[in-house]
Parts: sequence; C-alpha cells; structure tokens
Amino acid sequence: MSTLFEPVTLGKITLSNRLVMAPMSRNRATADGEATELMATYYAQRAGAGLIVSEGVQPSAVGQGFMNTPGLHSAAQVSSWMPVADAVHHAGGRIVAQLMHAGRIGHPSLYPSGHQSVAPSAIAAAGQCFGPDGPLDYPVPHALTADEIAATVRDFATAARNAVDAGFDGVEVHAGNGFLLHQFLSDRTNHRTDAYGGSLDRRVRFTREVADAVSDAIGADRVGLRISPGNPYNDMAESDTAELYDTLLAALPPLAYLHVMEAGDRPRTRAVRERWQGALILNPHRTPDAGPVTPETAAEVLEEGLADAVGLGALFLANPDLPERIRAGGPYNAVDESTFYGGDHRGYTDYPTAS
Repeated sequence: MSTLFEPVTLGKITLSNRLVMAPMSRNRATADGEATELMATYYAQRAGAGLIVSEGVQPSAVGQGFMNTPGLHSAAQVSSWMPVADAVHHAGGRIVAQLMHAGRIGHPSLYPSGHQSVAPSAIAAAGQCFGPDGPLDYPVPHALTADEIAATVRDFATAARNAVDAGFDGVEVHAGNGFLLHQFLSDRTNHRTDAYGGSLDRRVRFTREVADAVSDAIGADRVGLRISPGNPYNDMAESDTAELYDTLLAALPPLAYLHVMEAGDRPRTRAVRERWQGALILNPHRTPDAGPVTPETAAEVLEEGLADAVGLGALFLANPDLPERIRAGGPYNAVDESTFYGGDHRGYTDYPTAS
C-alpha cells in the first residue's frame, strides 16, 4: 500500500498522497445552488485525500439537472464556496471544482429556473429522474444552436474563473457519464449535421473547445477532464469507442490530468493510458459488475503503472479519515445508501472516525 501514500504532482496541483476523493453528488446545496456550512464540514472532514474532486457543479442555470445541486455562475454561489475551499485548505487538503453540465438529464420541475433541458440533438433519454412527488420521464431536450454552443463554452470558462476566485485549486471538466459533453461525443445522442456532429473530429469539437476555453481562463495546469469510455450510464452508447477517444485525446491541450471512469473495459483503459501523455487519475472498475473501489484495487493499478492517482468514492463517503484507516488496514464504516442524496447531516457529516 506504500505507493498510495507517495506524493504526486498534477499540473500545478501537488498531492500529498495518491488517494483522490471521487466526485459524488450529494444534493445538499440550497435551492438556489449555494454551498452551505454543512458542505464545508463534509469536505474538510475528508481533506486527508491527496485531492478532492467536488460534486458536479453547474456552470450555468441551464446546466442544472438535479435538485439542490450547487452552481458557480452567480456572485452568491461563488461567495458560498469560499468557506468550503478555506476549510479544506485549513485542514491541509486540495480541492478542485467539477464543472458538470447535465444536458438532457433533468426535468424542469426540479429547479427554480424551470428551464428546458438542452442537448446536441432533440432526443430524450430513456429512463426517469426522481422528483419530490415521484419518478418523472426525461423530457425531449432542446437542440442547442451554434450560438448557444458558443455561449455554453463561455459559461464553462466563466465558471472556471469563478472557481479560482472562490479558492479552488483548479477545476475538472466533466465529459463523461452521459452528461452534456458526453452527449456531444456519442453518436447515439449526437445526430447533428453541422460542425458539431457527424465525423469524429466534429463530435469531439465541443469538448475540445470547452477544454481550450477553460485552460485559457485559468491555465491548463489547473484543469482536469473526466471521461468514461463505453459507460452506458444515462442511456448512453458509443458505436466507435476506440476511435472516438483516440480522436479526443489527440485534440486536447496538455491538461493537468485526465480522469478516467473505467466502465469494465481494462484494455480500453490501457489504450488511453498509452495515448495520454500527461498525468492520469483512474476510478478503476475492471469488470462491469465491479463494486466500489477498494484500497487493494487502488494499490494494484498504481503498481501496474496504469494511473498516477486513484479515485475512490463510496469509501471516502463513509470514512472521512480514509487515508488513516487504509494505513491501519481498516476497519471501514459501511455506507448508508438511503442518505446518498439530499437530507441533513445524517449519512453526510456524522460518519465516525476510527479514533
């Protein structure tokens, strides 16, 4: 396990260890998308991670897809994040804001803006989201115009500047898990015939433009990008996964890191590792039915050289002092799944430390 506790540098961000707290939506922001004192406590408790990647943060009002998720597009939201970043830094940690535009995933009844979901094409996602009164079918989204795409790129850049102003050490752009950037990448969800659809080069264009704009805004050495090759989450599919991600990686600027959510395809992960020249964080799931990442799994991929740091989700959620517990060989708190999304401090800031 010693490799887990070696320092590593991702661009401009120095990590004291290679344990990364993976981004996890917890739906405990205010209805207006502001971070809270409880959120500051939650993240500070977990500052022993080499790096914390925040829950998904919408870069614009239209980017919101779930209830009570935080934003970085208003002055009040920026101010609300300052105590969170300060608390993490005071505890010796590092934290980046994950900028996540939900795209077609969402429902107008879930957020104050009541906006229509947007996507590359007017194709509704199969499945349902959950509202206060029960399940809701995903609606048909509005297909973004070229001008709206350009405005969305600017939204990401502005949100990145806002994140730095709020005290974050950088940002991670979410281009996976079936959200907006991933929707542009996939030929299942992108049926456009303009400069943003059709060929591989055109389908990766939006993600490339976002990565370039965010890098120009705050410096590429403070920017990460998350991808999830082959991940079917949120009704996604890719007919050309290998070629798609080869094309994307070749188009990206030299970012601080690439963050890969592995979806049961280890050969594809190895191919990404070979093609990406920079630092790589891996959330490893060797098989489609693999459970939460364990310390043993994390150590294995580091020893193999498959990643420079490893993302762990559920274990960090339930164990605020996870690095210390790993050093001691456990024990680990069990996760209370009933408190994952929304609620108060229960199942959020009240998980006990080993001491």
